[in-house]
Amino acid sequence: MAGGGRAVLCQVLSGTGGVGKTQLAAHHARAAWQAGAVDLLVWVTATSRDAVLSAYAEAAVTVTDPDAPQCAGLDDPERAAVRFLAWAQSTDRRWLIVLDDVSDPAHLNGTDGRGDLWPPARPNGRTVVTTRRRDAALPGHLIDVGLFTKDEAVDYLRAKLAARCRRDDLGQVEELARDLGYLPLALAQAVTYLLDLHLDCATYRVRLADRARTLPDLVPEDSGLPDAHRATVAATWSLSIEHADRLRPTGLARPMLHLVALLDPNGIPATVLASPPALAYLTEHRTTDGGTDLDVSLRAVGVDDAADALRCLHRLSLVDHTPDAPHQAVRVHNLVQRATRDALRPAARDMAARTCADALYEAWPEVERDTVLGQALRANTAALTAHASDALWQPDGHPVLFRTGNSLGHTGLVTAARAYFQDLHTAARRNLGPDHPDTLTARHYLAYWRGEAGDVAGAVTAASELLADRLRVLGPDHPDTL
Repeated sequence: MAGGGRAVLCQVLSGTGGVGKTQLAAHHARAAWQAGAVDLLVWVTATSRDAVLSAYAEAAVTVTDPDAPQCAGLDDPERAAVRFLAWAQSTDRRWLIVLDDVSDPAHLNGTDGRGDLWPPARPNGRTVVTTRRRDAALPGHLIDVGLFTKDEAVDYLRAKLAARCRRDDLGQVEELARDLGYLPLALAQAVTYLLDLHLDCATYRVRLADRARTLPDLVPEDSGLPDAHRATVAATWSLSIEHADRLRPTGLARPMLHLVALLDPNGIPATVLASPPALAYLTEHRTTDGGTDLDVSLRAVGVDDAADALRCLHRLSLVDHTPDAPHQAVRVHNLVQRATRDALRPAARDMAARTCADALYEAWPEVERDTVLGQALRANTAALTAHASDALWQPDGHPVLFRTGNSLGHTGLVTAARAYFQDLHTAARRNLGPDHPDTLTARHYLAYWRGEAGDVAGAVTAASELLADRLRVLGPDHPDTL
């Protein structure tokens, strides 16, 4: 990334899952900040345009009016983002913007009347992008982030072992690195597991080989991993979750990971996983074995139990649990999520998905005053919909689907809200039929946000047509008709 001393204004870290792109970007950003090389550091989880706009809007408040109330300037994120980028273009201050996990460059491109969200090219500014993509549309200098080399993998394992005063046979360390395909994610999970159980590398290799032989291929071909690594990730995950489930509070790590696997890998609010629907799910699905105390297995799971289950997962490097960041308290690698989801039967996955939807809806405040929380809840709903869309239309459309679209609009993203309800109406027609009350509700919000976005005549026409259909389907006295 130093580029031989040459000034590179935008660098793109590109590679498959599990190679450590985000960790490299975080290390670079932290080093720049601690060295005093930048005056402003902005970290953006860039999985959607909504997420980028929200992060820029927060930054706009900080750099243009730091004495204003926290919510000032956030009513219109699009305009706030423009204000922030204009500041970045004109300021003499040194800044670094990290766009982490760009899933689609189109989210930042200025098309369809939307402004361009790529940071400006300025001598005093730097941009770092992490992504699995290699599109020509990505600006800047592309840096391929591959697997560890053999020496890097061996050095990583030896350093982790030495930190716990362990000196394993070098030959076995090298063989373990080779067994794991030099994949950083698999190395991290494996060394955490063997240290926690006080195993040597040889013993862990035997367990890994046995598990790899007996497991089905849990990680599909479209996971972004090379073929040789899919079985490895599944085997390391399987051993780690099995051990985490035996830690106190016993039997809660696995069902907690079922919920985490369906939500946003970049950050899940603590209130979602501690909500009554989530606690009820953990109580009902607590895994038991012959050594589990009956009274424990029958006791209702509380908020502290849920937090302790997350600490068990954190201890085994299955999630990152940071309670001091409540809106993004839990982060998880999407390959761990993938292995977890694919180990669930369809009926079990649907049940976990509906629990997640209930938990998100429960955690959503009636009045959104915290824009960061609102964006996190929308991102988690989007992830849930991507992983288990069908489950959210059984037997009806889940309320969280409608809450998400209205949250976009009330945040100031009225064009995004209109587009969201257009897609939701299409999904409702497909899943429920044109005359289902939820389909009509999707039409109602589509017409409303169409008007808020400026198409008043189109909104009037759509509302008139909707009124006729609600009279026909629901009758003249139904609250929705009125």
